[in-house]
Amino acid sequence: MSAYDFKVKTRKGEELDLAEYKGKVSLIVNTATGCGFTPQYEGIEKLYEKYHDKGFEVLDFPCNQFGHQAPGTDDEIHAFCTGKYQTQFEQMSKIDVNGENELPLYTYIKEQQPTEEIHGLKNKAAMKSIAAISSTCKKPNDIKWNFTKFLVDKEGNVVKRYDPTFKPEDMDADIAALL
Repeated sequence: MSAYDFKVKTRKGEELDLAEYKGKVSLIVNTATGCGFTPQYEGIEKLYEKYHDKGFEVLDFPCNQFGHQAPGTDDEIHAFCTGKYQTQFEQMSKIDVNGENELPLYTYIKEQQPTEEIHGLKNKAAMKSIAAISSTCKKPNDIKWNFTKFLVDKEGNVVKRYDPTFKPEDMDADIAALL
């Protein structure tokens, strides 16, 4: 079993077989357009531009479970991201990442990387506050907030989980090592 054994829906409602990503390194991230972490789209796009030709993909899953910070339709979210941050990577249909309706891919990747390492006292304090207000975070391995990031290797193994405070640009060396 691997992350590339799942099928998901694109923002256009089309089924996407993640087996298409075998042989590539992927970043799977749950996002929101009205979140304090939304500017991370800029860093994610820069990584995509830098490494896409070398086999790097981004799978963006909008999620409205945290503070209702991803309102709007899939098309409205896409228009915001492409307009404000010039994103070019694949954007999926809005999903749940926790709870009874969570996307099976997320059930799997959370099992593979159940915890995230949080660096710095400021980030630890921020994540503690976030976890306290996250009403959908019920289990220890649940996603705590928007912009939790998972790095997947070429075989579909989930190799790292990054907390929402972790800046995309700080993943550069990890991505380069897997490529």
